[in-house]
Amino acid sequence: MNNDEKYMRMCFALAKRGKGLVEPNPLVGCVVLDKYGNVVSKGYHKKYGGNHAERNTLLKLKNNEAEGGTLYVNLEPCSHFGKTPPCVDLIIERKPARVVVGMKDVNPLVDGISKLKAAGIKVDFVLTKEAEYLNRVFIKNMTQKLPYVVLKTAVTMDGKIAASTGNSKWITSDEAREEVYRMRKEFDCIMTSSNTVIADNPKMEHRFKCILDKDLRTQESSQIYRQGEIYIASKKNTPLKDGQLDLRVVLRDLYKKGICSVFVECGGTLAGALLKEGLIDEIYQFIAPKILNDNNGLSCFNGDNVSKISDCKQLEIQEFKKIGADILIKACLKNYKNKL
Repeated sequence: MNNDEKYMRMCFALAKRGKGLVEPNPLVGCVVLDKYGNVVSKGYHKKYGGNHAERNTLLKLKNNEAEGGTLYVNLEPCSHFGKTPPCVDLIIERKPARVVVGMKDVNPLVDGISKLKAAGIKVDFVLTKEAEYLNRVFIKNMTQKLPYVVLKTAVTMDGKIAASTGNSKWITSDEAREEVYRMRKEFDCIMTSSNTVIADNPKMEHRFKCILDKDLRTQESSQIYRQGEIYIASKKNTPLKDGQLDLRVVLRDLYKKGICSVFVECGGTLAGALLKEGLIDEIYQFIAPKILNDNNGLSCFNGDNVSKISDCKQLEIQEFKKIGADILIKACLKNYKNKL
């Protein structure tokens, strides 16, 4: 790993500290080196409406140690007035010799790279793919005006989420379930189906929940209704597509309500429908070291008729780790950036 990669990864780590605090803004971290290559300041975007990462970092310097040095930032510096002044103007004022950027900003109002080059500052890019993955929610929001959708599944090694009776407690370990509770906090909304509410009566504690309940079959006495704000998508407020709720319209309506990210926990029918419609951006799949050995068991995806393996949905693994007795795989639908 060269120095550019080292300091960009430092920017990534700093940026992640703003998770859950800066949305709908992107996650941004910044590192400044002086002309001798010493780290003289670090910072990140701490909260929505507050100073951006570059401004937080540069304003810590009392003697303009950035002059002649290098500034690292994982997203192109902003060049327009928003809730704060343009970061690129402050960078140019502080006169670093070089700025290293992770990715260009997808906001069409931003053109910081051109301004830096016009001021005689050298601009380089590094770890662009990783920078785009870090801000995948922001990219989807900005380019499609839709929330980023993550589907969580918990399966046996033969891909089953429940026995044929519907029994599913518990496929994964206590540690995996604790990880899911933590994951939920990273998203603006949890989405589930009326089938899941009726079958499992889950609590799914969260500040905002969306229940897909076309025919209003769920009962207000269900545990999911006891906490948090609830949005019910039904045929009363959502158009139908092929006799079912138009899922893209549901997501568009959620985005209009300020929802930037959705964590889906459901059965195979909704998961399969979302996958078929191309509405899943990423899958978090927990795999337990168990085999049901019964084709009548319920599968985690059940929404299409496919006759050839070549027609499989292709995914790109982003993360792989062991949690308790289980394995967690995080994978994006292949070429997900082309969808954004």
